[in-house]
Amino acid sequence: MDTMVKNKAISKEFDVESIRKEFPILSVKVHGRPLVYFDNAASSQKPLFVIKAIEKYYETVNSNVHRGVHHLSSLATDQFEAARKTIATHINANIDEVIFTRGTTEAINLVAYSFGEVFVKEGDEIIISHMEHHSNIVPWQILCQRKKAVLKVIPITESGELRMDEYKKLLSSKTKLVAVAHVSNSLGTINPVEEIIALAHAKNIPVLLDGAQAVPHMKIDVKKLDVDFYCFSGHKIYAPTGIGILFGKEKWLKQMVPFQSGGEMIKEVKLEASTYQDPPLRFEAGTPHIEGSIVLATAIDYMNNIGLDAIAKQEQKLLDYATEKLSAINGLKIVGQAKHKAPVVAFNIEGLHPYDVGVILDQLGIAVRTGHHCTQPIMDLYGIPGTVRASFSFYNTIEEIDVLVAGVKKAIDMLKK
Repeated sequence: MDTMVKNKAISKEFDVESIRKEFPILSVKVHGRPLVYFDNAASSQKPLFVIKAIEKYYETVNSNVHRGVHHLSSLATDQFEAARKTIATHINANIDEVIFTRGTTEAINLVAYSFGEVFVKEGDEIIISHMEHHSNIVPWQILCQRKKAVLKVIPITESGELRMDEYKKLLSSKTKLVAVAHVSNSLGTINPVEEIIALAHAKNIPVLLDGAQAVPHMKIDVKKLDVDFYCFSGHKIYAPTGIGILFGKEKWLKQMVPFQSGGEMIKEVKLEASTYQDPPLRFEAGTPHIEGSIVLATAIDYMNNIGLDAIAKQEQKLLDYATEKLSAINGLKIVGQAKHKAPVVAFNIEGLHPYDVGVILDQLGIAVRTGHHCTQPIMDLYGIPGTVRASFSFYNTIEEIDVLVAGVKKAIDMLKK
């Protein structure tokens, strides 16, 4: 409670130094230097409020959920379902439309199988974009192979924005689903999802949004978006790994077949046949990640207590500053220069491999991500092996960006000798 009260004061003037003290890992040293953590798009760090919630669960609550009559099971069930309600409220969904998954990847696979099994047949089409993470490409490829359907791709511009003119041309009576990223993990592009959804819905086509890179940085209202499916991962929003969410409109979930089977998702089992629970339990076979589900709601409470507007403002400041300072380095090119971006700066340096730059930055205590970022089609399009990606969170500082800029200059000096 003390932490939450303190955060309410922080949200007024955004005292980043006080916030940083709530993240123990930010005080560690790497190779003898203070850690500068710029790999938030891959996974965020965890505040004490979340870490202590994990401890509290195992010290006072730990038990399996649903159907248990003893005290701990009832307590665990109450907290598990309360977490579902917190998450539903956060994204403005109905509680029965929120399914716990292992993360964004499993959520997309769930829709690809369960929706695809019912609604996709030979000759039908699925639309994705050229900027998708592999987890929003491969499941649709497998579906299309299984159903003999066709995968269509929205092209992107040199600056990393969707070609909306081409998207409109792809929509047809054969299109059964559009699945695109809300925010690109490797370019930072914020896609015009409202327009994407409206154009699809005009032809009665449902839309899935991969929200893994959006939820950490902005308010999501699934009813306002009118999106059919929305998914995200906990580990990118200050919660544990191995937990995530699939939102699905009730009208679709009720028609979809189970993704996995076993305990929990059944109504009645006979040796001859079985019947299934209504959503969301229909899609939650087996013992769930109880601690992860409860603590995901805790992490969302933490973000809301700081304030999503305050978070967005701080991160925009970091993005603007980093873009300005990195762009000024001779030979450095930023990959992905969309007008609307999340706090991600991906770049390359002429004549240098991103991996080599990343290794030197690590020796300086700077954590960045290098490589193709699970978006090989983008790298192929630009004709590059990968990028150096710096991604920011509200706990990062202007001073840390100065350290990054100095580190990049040092890497250039060392590698070009």
